[in-house]
Amino acid sequence: MKNVLKIISLVMVFALALCACSNATYTTSSSDADTALSQETNGSNAVVTEKEEKIQSSESGNLVKFTMENGGSFIIELYPQYAPETVENFKNLVATGFYDGLTFHRVIEGFMAQGGDPEGTGFGGSDKTIKGEFKANDFIANTLSHTRGVVSMARSTDYDSASSQFFICYDDASFLDGDYAAFGKVIEGMEVVDAFLEIERRYNGGELSVPVEPIVIESAVVVE
Repeated sequence: MKNVLKIISLVMVFALALCACSNATYTTSSSDADTALSQETNGSNAVVTEKEEKIQSSESGNLVKFTMENGGSFIIELYPQYAPETVENFKNLVATGFYDGLTFHRVIEGFMAQGGDPEGTGFGGSDKTIKGEFKANDFIANTLSHTRGVVSMARSTDYDSASSQFFICYDDASFLDGDYAAFGKVIEGMEVVDAFLEIERRYNGGELSVPVEPIVIESAVVVE
């Protein structure tokens, strides 16, 4: 029985890597933050843009509320003490409205729900990739375990390919510890994430994971 569980765990890890964004299409750009924080000028007076205000407000808060198109919502608490660059990237994406209108494109019972891909295929992302903050990538500070409700970054086989896709664990997935950057946890509304499993799904690559009806994120905002 233990051997069977081990094999299943390894298959899930392999599948998670394959279904994450492909790093071949992404480059890391140091100009992203400068663009997001740019100001419009009117004569000698600087006018703060709406995008800048959102980013400034996100710097102090580590609670993010996701509201779904069907009206349900859940709150993720971010843990920069475990994965600071990952949290900063996630908050910046939230602040610019990146996740608004995107979907959870991969939902697997007993494992996780994955979203944040603008293409909705598992191969998309933002225009920036970040360092993988986990032990296998020589980042030992991240000791957050993949337990129920924990939020982590999806990636390809390249350790530094994480971009915008993230996943929420349904059950204990500690076999991912040290190989994926866990950075937060759902602290309210986990029943909304559980409800994703009630939506009919179809098979993709041998796994029952693709929602027949899109699971749409209406908005994601920093609430504290």
